[in-house]
Amino acid sequence: MAATASAAAVSFSLLSPPRGRGPHRRRGAPFLLRAASTAAPPSPDLSIQLSPRASPPAPANGAAAGPPVAASFARDRAEDLQAEGRAMARAAGATVYSPELLAERYGSRPFKVALRAAEVLSKLGAFGVKLLLDERRGDSSSAKRRARAVELRTILTRLGPTFVKIGQGLSTRPDLCPAEYLEELAELQDSLPTFPDEEAFACIERELGFPLDSIYSTISPSPIAAASLGQVYKARLKYSGKLVAVKVQRPGIEDAIGLDFYLLRGLGYLINKYVDVVTSDVVALMDEFARRVFQELNYVQEGQNARRFKKLYADKQDVLVPDIFWDYTSAKVLTMEWIEGVKLNQQAVIESQGLKVLDLVNIGIQCSLRQLLEYGYFHADPHPGNILATPEGKLAFLDFGMMSETPEDARVAIIGHVVHLVNRDYEAMARDYYALDFLEPDVDVSPIVPALKNFFDDALNATVSELNFKTIVDGLGAVLYQYPFNVPAYYALILRSLTVLEGLALYADPDFKVLAASYPYFAKRLLTDPNPYLRDALIELLFKDGRFRWNRLENLLVQGRQDREFAAKDALQPVLKLLLGPDGEELRVLVVKEAVRVTEAITIGTLIDSYNAAPEFLKPLISSGNPGGPFKFSEAEQEQMMELRDQVFRVWGLLRSSNNFDPSLLQPIVQVLQEPEARVLGSRVAGGVTQRLAARLLQQLLRTPPAPGSS
Repeated sequence: MAATASAAAVSFSLLSPPRGRGPHRRRGAPFLLRAASTAAPPSPDLSIQLSPRASPPAPANGAAAGPPVAASFARDRAEDLQAEGRAMARAAGATVYSPELLAERYGSRPFKVALRAAEVLSKLGAFGVKLLLDERRGDSSSAKRRARAVELRTILTRLGPTFVKIGQGLSTRPDLCPAEYLEELAELQDSLPTFPDEEAFACIERELGFPLDSIYSTISPSPIAAASLGQVYKARLKYSGKLVAVKVQRPGIEDAIGLDFYLLRGLGYLINKYVDVVTSDVVALMDEFARRVFQELNYVQEGQNARRFKKLYADKQDVLVPDIFWDYTSAKVLTMEWIEGVKLNQQAVIESQGLKVLDLVNIGIQCSLRQLLEYGYFHADPHPGNILATPEGKLAFLDFGMMSETPEDARVAIIGHVVHLVNRDYEAMARDYYALDFLEPDVDVSPIVPALKNFFDDALNATVSELNFKTIVDGLGAVLYQYPFNVPAYYALILRSLTVLEGLALYADPDFKVLAASYPYFAKRLLTDPNPYLRDALIELLFKDGRFRWNRLENLLVQGRQDREFAAKDALQPVLKLLLGPDGEELRVLVVKEAVRVTEAITIGTLIDSYNAAPEFLKPLISSGNPGGPFKFSEAEQEQMMELRDQVFRVWGLLRSSNNFDPSLLQPIVQVLQEPEARVLGSRVAGGVTQRLAARLLQQLLRTPPAPGSS
């Protein structure tokens, strides 16, 4: 829906319908208008100026004659709900996917089914024969698979919208397709030849029940965008003057898609029965995608998706979601606020407006993470045409036909999976696939662990944040392809969403890493989320091998502070509550040990600093003439204690310097520390510190001082 600048100013005058193109005069249909100008040919954004006409007579029941007119563009909630209810009534007859309904509709039309089957089978069958010959010849090279993948993409495009959608779905299924096919099918775009404008205008009038010129004052003479299921016009509402985008469904699309899915479902049944290589339930996959495609055919449902998405995510100042005009929306016509913007893959145009693609991509990544891992409701089709950069630097989301949801258990499991990846705990990573619903509970994960280890040990030569997301997807795809995984729809769509965003960023910066950009969000969630699974994941991350990793806590705080929603007062609160709870004994043992170590480091570090700051003439007196100083530690021991002390001070400094930090923010911690369990824990720490310092003192008295410079 991106706007395009006009080539020249063009005025319109009312003329008779152009010969050879305009529709026959229908009741209520406006005349098409042509440009009365000798300037450059009009661009697709130029509008048809509709002549004013009288509104139809008022119905007998006293209802308003023309389209409903709001006294003000901004409606209150009650009015909006009423308008949405009227739109739902207009869409009451929208088709809902049902395998039984398809069988009833097409089971009695064998000739039509046979013709379409012949067309589909001739194209896909010829492709299948080529794959078989490749296998017989032993030609399974990457180059050959790439060539076949390109051929399949072309075939699916020519077979029409159903197969374009199927191809897009397969492009997110690493358990079904090798990497070369995933990459080629991902290039499929919802781009098909447009259907006649007069049919689109007739559909608007039929669906909304009013003449076109009583709804819009202007409308573009041809579509400004075309997709597999419909096409979009730019118009101006007559009664409010508001610019809108009007999406009109392709005529006959329900029948075409229904027939295709009837055939594909039958094919899936045969594959399930006779093809052992495919381990996934192909019929279930077909039903899954059919339901999503049929949902896209109900534009009222899409409008409701947009409203829900706006409520959840457009509270951020840099995210924009268009409003829906319910009084001009039905099952086959969707009218939404017009958004001026540029596709994210048009880098030169974006930068010419003083914007940076990477800033916009980062907005998209943070919004996507909230979608995927916070609320679970996410945009499942974020290709460049559906995400625009506005002149104000906002990110606008469009096209809400394909949405999906991440189950709550899976949201936290994904974050835990990242922690296990950081720890290189491949056994825990393999077990995560149960929680993610990748594997049935009776599947043994032990053979999967070596495959994960082989891939990630090579990939993790760099830090996790430096990994390319596509590298991870390809590597995991190879694992998924070899083992009995069943990738849930939500996860496949997550991969697609993040891969698309990273791909857009790589246009601007070949070194961009989506995982690095995601770290602030992950850090904030780990530090502040009370979910027990995430709390345990944080403890696992910080207490690796029984030793507290202050550098990891420091890194989490550095990253978390970059998230605008991070609050220092919430950091580590879930861990502290567990520490003093009935189930925290194991953690208390670790904390006591670490508290003793930290107290020792701070005490001795302070003494070392005091000695170093003393006047030179006093140092021999303090050290009793020992040139190595008063402490009988090796240089390595001193460095370790000083580094630990400095890490603790840096962590405290990060907390103190956080936005809106106030000592009163620590009141919840003070309250917790006043509980009886905390006093017992404090006694244990004090006892441990006393024992440790006493042992150190005895060690100093009995130990021979190291030679200066020894380590």
